[in-house]
Amino acid sequence: MPKNIVCFGELLLRLGAPGHERLLQTPRLDVVVGGAEANVAVALAQLGHAAAMVSVVPDNALGVATVGELRRHGVDVAAVHTGAGRQGLYFLATGAMHRASEVLYDRAQSAFALASASGYDWPRLLAGADLLHLSGVTPALGAETAAAAIAAARVARTAGVQVSFDGNYRAKLWAAWDSDPPVVLRQLFAEADIAFADHRDIELVLGQTTSGDSREQRIEAAARQAFGAFPHLQRIVTTLRTQHSVDHHELGAMMVTRDGGVHRTTDYTLTAIVDRIGTGDAFAAGVLHGLSSAMTDADALHFGLAAACLKHSEPGDFSRANQMEIEAVMAGTGFDVRR
Repeated sequence: MPKNIVCFGELLLRLGAPGHERLLQTPRLDVVVGGAEANVAVALAQLGHAAAMVSVVPDNALGVATVGELRRHGVDVAAVHTGAGRQGLYFLATGAMHRASEVLYDRAQSAFALASASGYDWPRLLAGADLLHLSGVTPALGAETAAAAIAAARVARTAGVQVSFDGNYRAKLWAAWDSDPPVVLRQLFAEADIAFADHRDIELVLGQTTSGDSREQRIEAAARQAFGAFPHLQRIVTTLRTQHSVDHHELGAMMVTRDGGVHRTTDYTLTAIVDRIGTGDAFAAGVLHGLSSAMTDADALHFGLAAACLKHSEPGDFSRANQMEIEAVMAGTGFDVRR
């Protein structure tokens, strides 16, 4: 059954070096629209949900273009308003083989970052919503965006709207202002029903270390600590990535639930990766779709992983995969030409 899902975050323009070039190796940049929460909204809209975006953009051609791109992909942009400031940007140089990709943020003084937290009427914006999706990128942008994200999560909790939170820790963004990430993030985890996070995110928030002989054991131990600290939290979900080179990965996923469930997928082998950006957002959208469609936890996890795998094959920030394509990956039947 389609759900009404509200996503709150900044709309960005990505300026990428062509192919695998370094930034400005040649005088050209390819432009696409993105942003963590916008990526989730687009992916959910492709899967049939009523996805709405709450954001602020500048009143100029760049703001118009970003909003228009979300609208073109089926996202409700009625709650995207204009404000003083500039368009948020980031620059990408996609790596290859053993040269890592590089992201440069240019988001200071953006319209979204400058918008007052008091300017969002959350009871009205969340009226009729089934779920609110937030990420750790938004509070990393400054005190106002942090306050706005916390207010949104608290109003959602009071109104009975489920809260999805993706940790998405971005150290470069937090370092740009006088921030205290654990204090801020702890308030968002406290309102979440589902958190997309691994043991490192949880250790940061709780100020505790976890032990275990494997990555999976550390994630499970950290999840148990998080369930003890945050009574509303029901599920911790994360991808598990092993990188052999920039364009050859193994990708799996894991979910730990408050009732004691632990689910671990098998890994997919990803070679000749086209674009890694937005794959975590495609994963989150896929898991949320699965859970809202009454899939079992294990099936929802597998659906999210398949969605993430597909996103690796698609350039740009957005995942445009539909349910049939994702299920074909799950079934191992996705390679034949569709005629």
